[in-house]
Amino acid sequence: MTTLSTDRFTQLPQPTYSRSQLKSRIVHLGFGAFHRAHQALFTNEMLEKTGSDWGICEINLFGGEDLITQLRAQDHLYTVAEKGAKSTEVKLIGAVTESLHPALDGKEAVLNKMVEEQVAIVSMTITEKGYCADPATGRLDKTNALIQQDLETPHSPSSAIGYIVEALRLRKQAGLKPFTVMSCDNVQENGHVARAAILDFAYLIDTDLAGWIEANVTFPCTMVDRIVPAATPETLKEIAHLVGHEDPCGIACEPFRQWVIEDNFVNGRPAWNVAGAEFVTDVVPFEEMKLRMLNGSHSFLAYLGYLGGYEHISDTMTNDNYRKAALDMMLKAQAPTLSMPEGTDLTAYAKLLIERFTNPSLKHQTWQIAMDGSQKIPQRMGGSLRFHLANHSDYRWLAMGIAGWMRYIAGVDEKGQEIDVRDPMSDKFKAIFTQHGIETGAVKELLAIESIFGTDLIQNENFVKEVTKAFQLILTKGARAAVASL
Repeated sequence: MTTLSTDRFTQLPQPTYSRSQLKSRIVHLGFGAFHRAHQALFTNEMLEKTGSDWGICEINLFGGEDLITQLRAQDHLYTVAEKGAKSTEVKLIGAVTESLHPALDGKEAVLNKMVEEQVAIVSMTITEKGYCADPATGRLDKTNALIQQDLETPHSPSSAIGYIVEALRLRKQAGLKPFTVMSCDNVQENGHVARAAILDFAYLIDTDLAGWIEANVTFPCTMVDRIVPAATPETLKEIAHLVGHEDPCGIACEPFRQWVIEDNFVNGRPAWNVAGAEFVTDVVPFEEMKLRMLNGSHSFLAYLGYLGGYEHISDTMTNDNYRKAALDMMLKAQAPTLSMPEGTDLTAYAKLLIERFTNPSLKHQTWQIAMDGSQKIPQRMGGSLRFHLANHSDYRWLAMGIAGWMRYIAGVDEKGQEIDVRDPMSDKFKAIFTQHGIETGAVKELLAIESIFGTDLIQNENFVKEVTKAFQLILTKGARAAVASL
């Protein structure tokens, strides 16, 4: 069990709850930046207000061994710096009870932890690609290398999906109650995506087990929101200055946070609502609002901002054309496509987003947001595009965002410098641009990628024409002029 404090954090207010009484009732897969500044922080604040025993066991399945080792070295305590435009507040997080990594502790230790009786929730921040799902169908991608490997050795899994199914098999075998599987990733209807991938995998290996999971396990959808840039040496140096000691697990984020959770838990849950989370019966409208208005405009700014020479999102906001284009993207391209509960003020939400994007204290890199676009575009822009095409309404900001993505994944910026394109489909993109060069001939071939654009969009001549025109404009005039043209 953890002790009450370490010398490292004596300058900060200590947890008021007894850390020694915490149990690992939540197993979390993916001890990344976002989780540290969001779910773990909510849990910490819930513990401050309830004194309950809901502790978290953190698990990284791929990479991040150093982070787990460092976390252990500081008694599983770490800091979150909430950086407003004018001031910064540092919080000490004590909700983490223990940590595991298959490379450090073995796969069996991870599975054994997930099978412990008190574990009631397995939560995840594993990014879109961690679900091994086909973005076009939302079902398990059986051709995924990790899934193929796990199908051959289901009792010695590698993927998050494989670990969850094997842990549920072991719980069923031991006569234990199942846990709730709670996705906290920025994936549309994330609980449904997790459920589909897990059931598809389970049915391929054991139909009885799959039936038991289908009947007994719940998969609540969640909407999560907080801007959390990846930790940089600069961030860690700043945290060390604020704390008086270095914290390699520390993270900086904006003060704003939001968590909307479908109240569907099979084995109990913490009272996260006392820390500001909202339990609802239907998360989908909130999720779509955030994915389209925040994430969609974030992607727009990431691609066109990077190409325009802006390193951070806040830098793009210093350009009036980018600022206006982002607001128009939210209110003219995305908001009309949403069906929100009565009383939702989307104009106020859009203005708040622009304010958040403008925060100069947050160094949120355009390059970071630009990663994995093939996994993000279907959710952030696909639904809105189809709405506008069906209604013959104006979608020029979406067309420009997609053209910006295409120009970005070409892998060379406007000054001829190489772009480090991080995407599961980067080899495919490279092959397309090798064949066509950075020319409009690549547009149709990119739009033909079914997992990103389905089969319908390429058949719409006006849409193909609009994206091609936007791509040509970026090629000839550059990203800044293209954004100004909107």
